[in-house]
Amino acid sequence: MKKTILLSAILLTFIFGACSNDSDDDMTPPPPPPPPPPNNVTYANTVKAIIDSNCINCHGNPPTNNAPMSLTTFDDVKNSVQSRSLIVRIENGTMPPSGSLSTSQIQAIKDWQTGGFLQ
Repeated sequence: MKKTILLSAILLTFIFGACSNDSDDDMTPPPPPPPPPPNNVTYANTVKAIIDSNCINCHGNPPTNNAPMSLTTFDDVKNSVQSRSLIVRIENGTMPPSGSLSTSQIQAIKDWQTGGFLQ
């Protein structure tokens, strides 16, 4: 009888030991880090000041110095980004002719576009 109990205890130890899994294979991976907070670049709080200080000399209303369009309103600037390659022109240094915008100013306009052109 003692042998049966001992044998049963050993058998149960192997059974329970075989059921445990210390392997990392079955572990759920950690969740991804949360996304960064949205960058709330808006026309009113960022883009307008950039345009006013760098573009309005030529792109006023009416435009001067052979500028093809006005950049005095939200819609003017949005349309220029969407259909007149404004970002390409400021990135390659074509605009403004008086000097390049800073990297942070260019990024702000790109963030404004990416963020959905918040007013």
